[in-house]
Amino acid sequence: MDANQDYTEISSLGEFGLIDRLTKDIALTNSSSLKGVGDDAAVMEYHDTEVLVTTDLLLEGIHFDLTYVPLRHLGYKSAVVNFSDIYAMNGTPRQITVSLGVSKRFAVEHMDALYDGIRKACDVYGVDLVGGDTTSSRQGLVISITCIGDAPKDKIVYRDGAKDTDLICVSGDLGAAYMGLQLLEREKVASAGQKDFVPDFGGKEYLIERQLKPEARKDIIKELAEAGIKPTAMMDISDGLSSELMHICRQSHTGCRVYEDRIPIDYQTAVMAEELGMNLVTAALNGGEDYELLFTVPLSMHEAVSKLPGIKVIGHITKADLGCAMVTRDGTEIPLKAQGWNPLAQKD
Repeated sequence: MDANQDYTEISSLGEFGLIDRLTKDIALTNSSSLKGVGDDAAVMEYHDTEVLVTTDLLLEGIHFDLTYVPLRHLGYKSAVVNFSDIYAMNGTPRQITVSLGVSKRFAVEHMDALYDGIRKACDVYGVDLVGGDTTSSRQGLVISITCIGDAPKDKIVYRDGAKDTDLICVSGDLGAAYMGLQLLEREKVASAGQKDFVPDFGGKEYLIERQLKPEARKDIIKELAEAGIKPTAMMDISDGLSSELMHICRQSHTGCRVYEDRIPIDYQTAVMAEELGMNLVTAALNGGEDYELLFTVPLSMHEAVSKLPGIKVIGHITKADLGCAMVTRDGTEIPLKAQGWNPLAQKD
């Protein structure tokens, strides 16, 4: 927030004036969106598909730190993480509603920046912004986004469909977003008390982008469909690979084996882990916020799935009594632990 800029108080517009400003000129692109912003409720119509709904609540100081998170990036990320949940069901996001709780330190221009990011995400992913709400907040910025999507009934993928001998696959690479967060936090500490501090992100831009501006893996869903592959179970990786994989195994009543040397990790992530003295595999297993897709496919699909770019087979599903474990490079089995981030465990 630029202290030298002249800002417009939100109260000067009022709730409806602010909504009108933030949502003006919104054009609906999905045929299922019949009526968007401007009435008591949005109107949608879906033919021959199942409706998917997901909601995320983001609180300043718990989920994001505006010391280093630009509001445009925050808006973009807030929308994209909801899209990711719909893609993780093998669906297509169609509409979102956005509700904000705003404290007095925010001005109209700050909300403009936040909505710029949200609308950019909607443009990139072909999603309609169809409604929402704004109110005052005494606890900083609060963002609640609900995303509605759809999928044919026979295409939806749940978490509970994994079977013994299924292959475990992930898209992209893991641990980069967590390392980006560590880098941002390190530079925040270094900047304390310095007026003209310039953060050092040289050579680590990928890590910063993965944390501040993640992308949902729409492309992977398209790849799988074109290859005729329907996963047996799927999740997006928001709380860490270990935690998400244990969710799938628990709900599918199975165990798993994942191999340390197959976990995809970017070079910048490895360099950053070494700089910080962190265990690289632990960061990849438990870091979270990668928003990659974790999914299982039948063993018979091994050749087909191995040919797809951006996807790596990292292990296999086992019978439940074998438990969940990672096999290290020397063949040792280490039980997986759900050490992903728990928002309900945050201390005051």
